Amino acid sequence: MKKIEAIIQPFKLDDVKEALKSIGIDGMTITEVRGHGRQKGHKEVYRGQEYNVDLLPKMKLEMVVPASRYEEVLRAVTTAARTGKIGDGKVFVYDVAEAIRIRNDDRGEAAL
Repeated sequence: MKKIEAIIQPFKLDDVKEALKSIGIDGMTITEVRGHGRQKGHKEVYRGQEYNVDLLPKMKLEMVVPASRYEEVLRAVTTAARTGKIGDGKVFVYDVAEAIRIRNDDRGEAAL
C-alpha cells in the first residue's frame, strides 16, 4: 500500500476530486493548509499599508491506495492539478505497512 500526499492549489480541488472519482478512488482526507515554496508569496495593500503575504492557502489531500494502483492515482492527481505555473504544488509518496478498519478489524487492502 502507498500513502499519497498532495499539496495543490485550492481552486484545483474539485478537478482533482473528479479525476480521482473517475478512476474509482473515493476515500481521501482533505485539509486546508498554508505554506510556500519557490512561489514565496506576494504583496498586498490593506488600508494604504503594504503587507508581504508569504504563507499562501493550499489544499492537502491524503489517501492510501493499493501499491498496484498508485501510479494511476499519481497521474490523475498531477494531470488534474497542473496549471503549468509556479505554485502548482507537490506530491509525496510513502510506503504504508498496515491499514486497519476500526469498525470490523479488516486489515491491509481490505481496509481501504
